[in-house]
Amino acid sequence: MSVSQRRFRLCNGLVILCFVIHVPRAAAGANATAAPWLPATATWYGSAEGDGSDGGACGYGTLVDVRPLKARVGAVSPILFKDGEGCGACYKVKCVMDQDVCSRRPVTVIVTDECPGGVCANGNTHFDLSGAAFGRMAVSGYGSELRNRGLIPVLYRRTPCKYAGKSITFRVNEGSTEYWLSLLVEFEDGDGDIGSMSLQEAASSEWLEMKHLWGATWALIGGPLNGPFSVKLTTLASQMTLTARDVIPKNWSPTGVYTSGLNF
Repeated sequence: MSVSQRRFRLCNGLVILCFVIHVPRAAAGANATAAPWLPATATWYGSAEGDGSDGGACGYGTLVDVRPLKARVGAVSPILFKDGEGCGACYKVKCVMDQDVCSRRPVTVIVTDECPGGVCANGNTHFDLSGAAFGRMAVSGYGSELRNRGLIPVLYRRTPCKYAGKSITFRVNEGSTEYWLSLLVEFEDGDGDIGSMSLQEAASSEWLEMKHLWGATWALIGGPLNGPFSVKLTTLASQMTLTARDVIPKNWSPTGVYTSGLNF
């Protein structure tokens, strides 16, 4: 077993859950250095101290009360949304235009939505943040003044996602059947985004490639599909892989939520 591949075994009674994480050498080296700060613009939406949308183009649904997502949801322009494959990525954003108002303290936001038009169009890099997240970039007591500026220049950079106490979760989307299985993925540490997914049926050695539908939703068409199912994830940014064995049980149900117990 190489140093870039580690195996872990978690046992609970008679249930054995195994997973493999593979870190490509190039990706591991790239993550050792912090991403550079890049220019962008930012606005805010909703109420001034609001937590942001309870929905969005990623399909996560109600997230504003789920820590650590509370007040940290944000919409991004298509250049960062990446047709939905950018969903779940985390960024640090900081205001630098005016030292009397801007604290230069970054706020961490998670991509949950897309802003396709207006200032977000034409290849612009833009963040549309919750009122609370926007205000956190200000010097203490100056949140209202910063929000009154409206559109502001900011600096941003990619940052690892950290979901303390949470593991990767698979939500079976409503309407799924044994011939059309649709999954939404949440709470991925590290890159946060997913570049590819594949599924393995019970008693099979073949991995079936899933299709990215929209947002954070992937699907497999064919069948009949026989559970339990193992799921293999590969991140978009650094091509890390994780395999959750038998994470979706044989008696799965539409709208079911299945927690892997694992994370990157």
